[in-house]
Amino acid sequence: MDFEKKLIDDLHKYLLSEKLVDEKLPECPDLEELWKPVVRAYLPDGVREFQDYPVSSLGWIMFVGMGLAKLWDVEWEKYSSESGERLYESFRDAKGYDNMDDYILEEILGLDKEESKKMGAIVGECAARTLSAIQHSGIEPGTKDASLAYISALHALYTMGIAIELNALGYHMTKIG
Repeated sequence: MDFEKKLIDDLHKYLLSEKLVDEKLPECPDLEELWKPVVRAYLPDGVREFQDYPVSSLGWIMFVGMGLAKLWDVEWEKYSSESGERLYESFRDAKGYDNMDDYILEEILGLDKEESKKMGAIVGECAARTLSAIQHSGIEPGTKDASLAYISALHALYTMGIAIELNALGYHMTKIG
C-alpha cells in the first residue's frame, strides 16, 4: 500500500468516527482536475511554511478542498472557467495565507465562530496525523522522496477536505442495488 493510500485510509477512518464523511468517499472529477494547478500554486506557500508551521502547511490545503467543493456546489458555472491557480490565489489573497482558514470557513462555507472552531480542530487533527505519518515514514528529509511524500500528503488532505464539504452539503455516497 502506498503512502497516500495509507493516509487516506487513516484520515477516512478518523472522519468516519466523527461522522463527517460516508463509508464511500465521493468522486468529483471537476475538483480532481483542479488538483495539479491548485498544488502548483500552493507549493511555494506550503513549502515556505512547512519548517516552522508544518501542521498549518498541511492543513490549509484541506480548507482549500472544502472551499472548492462549496464553489462547485453553489456556482460552478461561474467558477469552472477559472484556473485552479487563480481559485487558490483568490482564497489566499482575500485575507492572506495565514488567515486563509478563517476566510474559507467563515466567508466561503458560511460557518459561525463555534462551527469554525470545531472544523478547525478537525482539520488540525487531520494535519497532525498526516505530519506524524510523514515523520514516521522513514523517508529522509530533504530528498526527492520527501518532496513526493509531502505532495501525496497534500493530495490526501485536499481529497478529505472535498469529502467533508460534499457530505456537509448533502452529497451522500451510498451503494446502489
